[in-house]
Amino acid sequence: MQTEIIKNSVVTLNYTVHDADGNMVDDGHHPLTYLHGGYDGIFPVIEEALHGKKTGEKLTIKLQPEDAFGDYDEELVMVEDAALFPENIEVGMSFERVTDDGEEEIIYRITDIAEGKVVVDGNHPLAGVALVFDLTVADVRAATAEEIGHGHVHGPGGHHH
Repeated sequence: MQTEIIKNSVVTLNYTVHDADGNMVDDGHHPLTYLHGGYDGIFPVIEEALHGKKTGEKLTIKLQPEDAFGDYDEELVMVEDAALFPENIEVGMSFERVTDDGEEEIIYRITDIAEGKVVVDGNHPLAGVALVFDLTVADVRAATAEEIGHGHVHGPGGHHH
């Protein structure tokens, strides 16, 4: 049975995430399972720290914003006329908008509605936030050929078609 995290391992982590002030960001209610070895299943800094670790090992990793959800970008905050939106919008709702060059979709959240104006923010809610991950390696197994071919985990805790 494989217990050490190497390339093409399927890794299951028990985790919690806090911000730099100790506020809970993610209680890790559902363990995180990812395919180890550069498949973009987890932040690269965390993947590097986990390499070679074994089942049962614990780590605390602090990620700066640029290693997590990026720095906060003021240019992604816009004030729009409320007439452009449906009447039933509320703060906290989100919508996708394709960039002007048509290349990518950005998710915008409504952060304020006042005096006929709507403030929308295209930043990830955790942009600009340093995050502290407390991780425990819960399980390590060899990935199947299919998982490696698809670049992600299948089955329990993984991706389903």
